[in-house]
Amino acid sequence: MLLIKAFHIIAMVAWFAGLFYLPRLFVYHASTTDTPGIERFKIMERRLYRYIMTPAMLFTIITGLALLNGYAWNMYKSQGWLHAKLTLVIVLIGYHHVCGALMKKFAADKNKKSHRWYRIFNEIPTFLLIGITILAIVKPF
Repeated sequence: MLLIKAFHIIAMVAWFAGLFYLPRLFVYHASTTDTPGIERFKIMERRLYRYIMTPAMLFTIITGLALLNGYAWNMYKSQGWLHAKLTLVIVLIGYHHVCGALMKKFAADKNKKSHRWYRIFNEIPTFLLIGITILAIVKPF
């Protein structure tokens, strides 16, 4: 189980790296006006989302389910912190998919949001990381 937990943490770190970086790319992309720069951002965003973020998300989910199935579910299924953590993880998965939808809008040159909007949007995974980590470590309820 410890090896699965280690892989879960590694996958989560890779996923969050992408969740922090892709919206930052959106900030720069929304500010860019030259065609070569816009095309470069499209490539960077697509590769980050498809080849790093999505596989890391899937591996995080798979290893998380393995951990739940292994020992945590029977021990913690009545614990409120676990339900709260899983709720935040579901919100994080939704955020991931919203990033994918925004990436597709950029790819189609249909972005309507400003770089300021993306700066605020970029902070959401930070708050989710704080909540998920505190719930998993402290188990406050």
